[in-house]
Amino acid sequence: MKPLLVLAGGFGTRLRAVVSEVPKPLAPVVGHPYLRYLIQQWRLQGVNDLVFLLHHQSKMIEAYLNALLDQGEFGECRISTVTENQPLGTGGAIAHAIQQRSLSGSFLVANADTWLGSGIARVADAPMPAMAIISVGNTGRYGSVAVEGSKIVSFSEKKDSQGVGWINAGLYHLEASQFDAWKGGPFSLEQNLFPELVRSGRLHAVLLETDFIDIGVPEDYHRFCRWIESGRSEVL
Repeated sequence: MKPLLVLAGGFGTRLRAVVSEVPKPLAPVVGHPYLRYLIQQWRLQGVNDLVFLLHHQSKMIEAYLNALLDQGEFGECRISTVTENQPLGTGGAIAHAIQQRSLSGSFLVANADTWLGSGIARVADAPMPAMAIISVGNTGRYGSVAVEGSKIVSFSEKKDSQGVGWINAGLYHLEASQFDAWKGGPFSLEQNLFPELVRSGRLHAVLLETDFIDIGVPEDYHRFCRWIESGRSEVL
């Protein structure tokens, strides 16, 4: 399985009303940090090389990951970190990690606040570059994605989205050479790289039907907690 780069450096401002003592990936869920559930789920899907891209409260996340490694809970899974000194955005964080780790070839990217029940293998096997997308009942919180055939053809902003539709599921198959032009500053996958790939007709869509939740707002964080408490018997 390809390495999975995990975007875990954000400030989590929308969640601070209910989770203020720890960074968002360490938000408590039924006695464990949210991140533990994510790693378990990725491992079940065959991931054995995780690189966490950190900035905000990076020391706390590093300490937790080191504790997991010391406990040997995830066997032979390789877990490492790359910390940026200043916020670089989603694209800049990846470009920085590529330089720091001398990465080449293709890799997967996931968000540290987004739960997907499955999809890793399908995205890894998809033509590159690829984005996982998923259907939700109301695209207004996320913005929407338009698809024709196997390609993503446009994005709509949150303010222009409503009702049932496809959204970016926060899981990608990318390649190191796509970041060769990076000059060291912040940039965004969502605002810079992906629109460019769409304009050139190169961004493949991987349509998923699986559990999905983004814990970035209190309502959905609490919903995820209830789901875990229920033994995952309810529908997310």
